[in-house]
Amino acid sequence: MKQMIVHCKQNSTQMALLENGRLVEYAAERARNQGTLGALFKARVVNVVPGMQAAFVDIGQKKNAFLYVDDVLHAHLDKQPSVKPAITELLKPGQELIVQVFKEAVGSKGARVTTHYSLPGRWIVYMPAADYIAVSKKIEREAERSRLKGIGEEIRQGEEGLIIRTVSEDESREALKRDLEQLRKQWHAIVKKAGQQTAPCLLHRDLSIVQRFIRDTFTPEQDELIIDHEGQAQDALSYLQDMGITDARVRLYDREEPIFQKFGVQEQLDRDFARKIWLKGGGYIVIDHTEALTVIDVNTGKYTGGSNLEETVTRTNLEAAAEIARLMSVRDIGGIIIVDFIDMEREEHRREVSAILEEGLKQGRTKSFVVGWTKLGLLEMTRKKVRAESLPEEWNSR
Repeated sequence: MKQMIVHCKQNSTQMALLENGRLVEYAAERARNQGTLGALFKARVVNVVPGMQAAFVDIGQKKNAFLYVDDVLHAHLDKQPSVKPAITELLKPGQELIVQVFKEAVGSKGARVTTHYSLPGRWIVYMPAADYIAVSKKIEREAERSRLKGIGEEIRQGEEGLIIRTVSEDESREALKRDLEQLRKQWHAIVKKAGQQTAPCLLHRDLSIVQRFIRDTFTPEQDELIIDHEGQAQDALSYLQDMGITDARVRLYDREEPIFQKFGVQEQLDRDFARKIWLKGGGYIVIDHTEALTVIDVNTGKYTGGSNLEETVTRTNLEAAAEIARLMSVRDIGGIIIVDFIDMEREEHRREVSAILEEGLKQGRTKSFVVGWTKLGLLEMTRKKVRAESLPEEWNSR
C-alpha cells in the first residue's frame, strides 16, 4: 500500500510518497516559486542562432528559454517541408508563438521549451497536433493494448494525438472519452487566451503538487492520502470527484505532532538528503553533485560479512545498487550519473549489480538508461531531469 503524506505550510507544500512506510518519492513546491514544468507561455522570439539550430525566446522569466529546431512543430509553416527545415525557416526575431516548458531552468541554464504540446490527464495525455495513438509499454496484454488503441482512434478528432497511460488498463471507453473532452476544452481555452494576450505571458500552469501526484500516482482503491490542511484536503476530494472517483481514502491529519514526524518522513528525509548515506549492511554511499554530472561512490564501511573479499564487495554493491535507484527518485537526481562501485573481479557479479540497479529504476516514473561499465570500472547512466532540485526546506540553509 502507498501513502501520500502532504505537509502544508503558509508558503509551501511538501509531498512524501511512502510504500510500506519507506520513502520512495519526495517533492516540494513553494507558493511564491511554483515550478514551470508543463506550463504554456505565449513567447516572443528574441534571437535565432543558426549555428546552434535553435532560438532563444522570452517567456517572462529571469532567463530566456531555449527552443531547439527539433522541438518546433512544422505546423508553423504554410506547408509541410519535404526535408528538415533550418531554424531560420521556422522562426524569426519578434515572432510570437505558444511554447511549453518540458525542462525547467537549472543553474545558469534557462528552461527548455517545445511547440510539441501535451496536456496530461488521468487516463490519457492529449497532444493537439501529434496525429498518432500510443499505448503505455507497461500495459503488456496485447488484447488490452489493441482495445485501448481502438478506443483512442474512435474518440480523437482530426490530427489530435493521444498517449494512453498505464492506469487506463481495463478502464472504460466513457472514462477515456470524458478525460479527452476535458483536455480538449482546456487546450481550446489556452489558444483563445493566447489570441487575447501580448507576449510574453503565462497561458496555463500545470496542476498543484498534490493534484499532480493524485493524477499520476494515486490508486484510489489501494492508496491513502493524508493531509494536514483542511482546505487542501477538500481540494483533493473535489479534484478526485472531478475525475469521477468518489470512494478515495483521503484523511485529514489534525494532531499536534507534525505529520512528517508522525509517519517517519522527517527522519528519512534527513538521512536520504545527506551527502553520506549509510546502508543497513554497514556499507555507505557518498553523493556529490557538479553542474555537469552526479558522482556516487560506494564503500564497504563497517561491512565485513562475506566469507571472502569478493563476496563482501558484491553484497555491498548489490545493496548499494537498490538504494541508489530509490534515492534517484527521492532526490530527483538527473542528467549524467557515474557510480563508482567497489571493484569486483567477476563479470557475472557486475551484471548482477547493474541488473539490480535497472530493476529499481523501472519502479520510478522518470525515464532512465544504464549505459554500462566503463574501462575504469565505473557504471555510467543517465536519468531525465525535468524539474529543478527540490530539497527539504530546512536543507536550503545547509
